[in-house]
Amino acid sequence: MEITGVVERVERIAATRADDTADLAGVEAALKDVAALQSWLAGNKAALTSRMAELVPFPEKAIADCTRESSRDTAKERERSSTLDAAPSLADALDDAKVTPGHVDEFTKATKQLEGDQRDELIDRLDTNGLLDVAAVASVEDWRRRLALEIKTIRADDGVDRHEQQRRDVRVRTWTDNDGMWNITGRFDPATGIRLAAKLDAAVNALFAEQTPDTCPSDPIEKQRHLAGLALAELICGSGAGARPGRPEYIVVIDTSRHDGNGGPSIDYGLPVEIPTRVLADMMDDATIHPIVVRNGVVLHAPGRLDLGRTTRLASPAQRRALRALYATCAIPGCTVPYDRSKLHHILWWRNGGRTDLDNLLPVCSHHHSKIHDGGWDIELGPNRQLTIRFPDGTIHNTGPPTRRAA
Repeated sequence: MEITGVVERVERIAATRADDTADLAGVEAALKDVAALQSWLAGNKAALTSRMAELVPFPEKAIADCTRESSRDTAKERERSSTLDAAPSLADALDDAKVTPGHVDEFTKATKQLEGDQRDELIDRLDTNGLLDVAAVASVEDWRRRLALEIKTIRADDGVDRHEQQRRDVRVRTWTDNDGMWNITGRFDPATGIRLAAKLDAAVNALFAEQTPDTCPSDPIEKQRHLAGLALAELICGSGAGARPGRPEYIVVIDTSRHDGNGGPSIDYGLPVEIPTRVLADMMDDATIHPIVVRNGVVLHAPGRLDLGRTTRLASPAQRRALRALYATCAIPGCTVPYDRSKLHHILWWRNGGRTDLDNLLPVCSHHHSKIHDGGWDIELGPNRQLTIRFPDGTIHNTGPPTRRAA
């Protein structure tokens, strides 16, 4: 952008702001001028950041001293300048206000997902595939989606299979918030993610099956997140404060009422992600497998005792595993609270003589559990676990047998 164009835009912005009678078209034009100047300034700031990096050994501090920005902001600015140095045509587009700083930052994120020749290929596509022309007319969100498509295409052309690429994409990031809380977030390939999830679930069960720490929130979802955080800390730090988790456990559901493509029963490993067969076999070698046979909402076979009568009010792990083969969430229709956050409710209440038997147990979330106990809901289970709910106003809702969804 020429200096004369910068001056003209500044004058139009100032005039519009000072004009109390400016109409909608005038305000819109002024906002577009602001956006254009922001792009021009961002391009100049990136260029000066690169120049600063050539002049001082610790450019981040020098930049922060000049701009009074945080170290996180200056680190982001360094990344943006590096991207623009590697992609001159993108730098020109930013300087001419054809793209925004947001477009540049999305391109930076995209290049981080690629290595070596793949990254060079993405930069080349700015010009050879007209990718830069797309950025000039696309929103930042649309640009992000287009870059994701380009990355997928580049990876496919490179011949790397999906699972191998997912392993390359494993990342963990940590940071500290202004309130002093230390944060961690991660991305893992599906096989590793399943193993981590199984170990974390086992740790939560081992540490908190008999007692809940005083620090626990009352909200059921926040409670589970809190317990998972404590369990993760125990797994990593290994303080030995509680019981150690054992081998990962997987439930394999064999549904004889459904069939695979070869006429055999449907087999569901309960994994919410796609995992190559060779990797799945290795995972199962290191785990405890619980095969459960179901048909039309009825558990035909499951390991362990499923009927405990009046010997205990609490459901056993074997009973929870068996019902997990039928339900992925709270059993109340439309509720999406995951099964692992549900309670096993006695259809015939325990205090009324109900038994802790499989056909008298139903997974419900805390909210719906209170509706049943305190809100006047009356529920019944049919022979194939069909659910009948009678509401206080006389309305009746019926369901068929449970259909297990991906857990």
